[in-house]
Amino acid sequence: MPSAVGDGQQAPAAVLCGVGTARGDIVVPNAEIAGRLGVADDWICARTGIVERRRVDAGTSTADLAVRAATAALTSAAIQSVDVVILATATPDHRMPGTAPEVAARLGLCGIPAFDVAAACTGLPYALQVAKGFVADGAAQRALVITVDRLSHLTDPDDRTTAALFGDGAGALVVRRGERSEPGAVGPVILGADGRHADALVVPHGQFMRMRGREVFQHAVIRMSQAAEEAAAAAGWSLGDVDRFVPHQANSRITQAVGRRLHLDGGNVLDDIAHLGNTSAASILFALAHAAADDALRPGHRVLMAAFGSGLTWGATTLTWPNVPCVADGPDRSPRRETAR
Repeated sequence: MPSAVGDGQQAPAAVLCGVGTARGDIVVPNAEIAGRLGVADDWICARTGIVERRRVDAGTSTADLAVRAATAALTSAAIQSVDVVILATATPDHRMPGTAPEVAARLGLCGIPAFDVAAACTGLPYALQVAKGFVADGAAQRALVITVDRLSHLTDPDDRTTAALFGDGAGALVVRRGERSEPGAVGPVILGADGRHADALVVPHGQFMRMRGREVFQHAVIRMSQAAEEAAAAAGWSLGDVDRFVPHQANSRITQAVGRRLHLDGGNVLDDIAHLGNTSAASILFALAHAAADDALRPGHRVLMAAFGSGLTWGATTLTWPNVPCVADGPDRSPRRETAR
């Protein structure tokens, strides 16, 4: 069963104080994909909720996207340094080393811990739990969490199951040491995995992504619903207390199905996939940032987040939205090094 990692009542909290995003620069409308697949534009939209997706060019690395989002998050938090960098990605630039040390160096953050977390689309709750651990035991006063994926280069353009789904993007957040009663304090995190179904969504070595869509759909709905219920209960909330539910933006039909299963008002369920596609681990942060910009997410709103991804992995957590600006696309002025792609 999924488990909530201990949240002792006296333990310091990890409090959200900065949010940044960076999306791919290339707009790919459904028409470009539909013709190749031999389907109509509205066939894609009806099955995914996607109208267009953002992707990066071949010269843009995972680290490039991560630096842009991280710079934006640091700007949002009005700080220049943190004590640890945790980068969640399924598309590292190298097998070795991890992408996080390069990103930290390009941010001017040398000498601190910097490492990758591999939990696919569930990267945000997994990385948040790690950040909470650093803060709770005093190893860090501030942590930078980056979620970034560049899945377009792993997607088979001729595969109807996956060709239309994925976009490229990065989200980042800063958490600081604070009190559990503060707005922005990250609640108990529910995490789970079931490797018996790992081959339902997989990238075999040297190949494109392969997904058994119906199976993934069913697991995603069940696991995100269960994790969301457990996270709300662990935070002392009923589902009726939730102002905004933010699931991983995998597919609009999955988002709607989870909302129905949880008996949530449809207006409280954020669906942000239409113009970005599935941005994997970054999708929840994009949804939060866009809702805040549109005034659909306001300080004091009780937010429930849930994610599901390859592994199979899943996770969920809560927070009360703080008064924090969300910054898009921070400038990347750092030196780049050659990256194997």
